[in-house]
Amino acid sequence: MDSPTPDDVAAARARIAPHVVRTPMLRSPALDAATGGTILLKPEPLQRTGSFKLRGATNAIRQLDEAAQRRGVVTHSSGNHGQAVACAAAAVGAPATVFMPADAPAIKRVATETWGATVRLYDRARDDREALSRAHAEATGQTVIPPYDHPRVIAGQGTAALELAEDARAAGLTLDALLVCTGGGGLVAGCALALADVSPATRVYCAEPEGWDDTARSLAAGERLRNASGGSMLCDALLAPMPGELTFAINRRRLAGGVAVSEAEVLAAIAFAFRHLKVVVEPGGAVALAALLAGRFDARGKVVGAVLSGGNVDPAVFARALAGA
Repeated sequence: MDSPTPDDVAAARARIAPHVVRTPMLRSPALDAATGGTILLKPEPLQRTGSFKLRGATNAIRQLDEAAQRRGVVTHSSGNHGQAVACAAAAVGAPATVFMPADAPAIKRVATETWGATVRLYDRARDDREALSRAHAEATGQTVIPPYDHPRVIAGQGTAALELAEDARAAGLTLDALLVCTGGGGLVAGCALALADVSPATRVYCAEPEGWDDTARSLAAGERLRNASGGSMLCDALLAPMPGELTFAINRRRLAGGVAVSEAEVLAAIAFAFRHLKVVVEPGGAVALAALLAGRFDARGKVVGAVLSGGNVDPAVFARALAGA
């Protein structure tokens, strides 16, 4: 696959602008006080499907020709990308099939089906989700839209950083750093590409859950490393087994490093976002905020952006976070 470029991100922005929400930049005096920095948040829970994933899915699906759209699309997803593919496919009249782990939050499965997609469940520990998608595509002629390791998906995700950089400039600010919640690496790769042209001095970091910090470890090792089994499943949106081949090729060149946060720090960040920002954030979407609040990234004296990447939280998990606040 050809690697996307900053120009691809700019083109994606023009392509998807009529079909996605341009989410605002949020500020919080409480967050600035807690971190010692000037923190600029990108709240993707306010996106149409509740996460940034709609950006990449829309960019990929709208570049398919009419015949491919009629045949439809297939993907594998723990929920957010599945919802996004279902939504973007419905918008062009394309059928969609989503292979989803059986232990995914019910709220994500129901939402995916509501957009009209067919959901097929698989066992996260036993089944190869990529193989399931490929086999389905071969049998039906549908096009695979991967959750992160795809140039058009990556380019679409990067539009979030383009918008944040613009809003920062409008406020008279320049981002010193950007923290991005990271699973397979598509969002952080797209954001790094986006900022390469419009804010080249900004240092981009991946933020991951402890036990699922494969991107940070891979950056340090210079090669893709796999996650060990047995880590917390709280951040279900970020549980990729290892960095994508294409995403890591981008991230190893463009990222400044990575940070990892604990389950308790993620839950605290969810509660903080609700109390101070009035935004509902899911565990995977709260990881970058958690890194700031826990001091895993030193924001003192810096202008730091952070992407709140999704808000499709299981009600029981949300209640648990608020109860511990």
